[in-house]
Amino acid sequence: MTHGLQFGWELSGSGWATCRISDDLAERKDFVSYCTDALADLLYGVAGLYGPMPLQRFSFDLEPAEVRWVLRGRGSDVDMAIYRFPDMSASFDARDEDGTLSWSSVQSRGLLGHVVLEAAQSVLRLHGEDGYLAKWMRHPFPVAALQDLRRLHLQHDRCARRHDMAS
Repeated sequence: MTHGLQFGWELSGSGWATCRISDDLAERKDFVSYCTDALADLLYGVAGLYGPMPLQRFSFDLEPAEVRWVLRGRGSDVDMAIYRFPDMSASFDARDEDGTLSWSSVQSRGLLGHVVLEAAQSVLRLHGEDGYLAKWMRHPFPVAALQDLRRLHLQHDRCARRHDMAS
């Protein structure tokens, strides 16, 4: 059963972003480091749900902790789970179950694609590519990843919104 999904991504300082995800039952908030190209990983992970690989995994570095997102596509729905590990450098080979399940939800792929796309577009509108790079520092804004997710979402999910890059 799907519940009202909300997602936010805000640059919160030099090399840091605040990532929030919630449904009607629970919320998860993390302070994500620039040590990985986190927003690109998120966009490519969600876009990957539209292809032949129904399982997508990506991690955010919280310095030193890790949160690992595991997305399992099941038809038009996605089982979402976020696992927390105390030390990213020590959890590379760890199984998902070795971490602590810190948030989970089942959502439609269309809704997940929509809220992640909207959040990323909001970051781009607010900061622009140059402003994003100035704040995130190690990685440019993931324009190609955003374009891929936008194309797949509009093609497969019959979303009524245009999701223009500049709007």
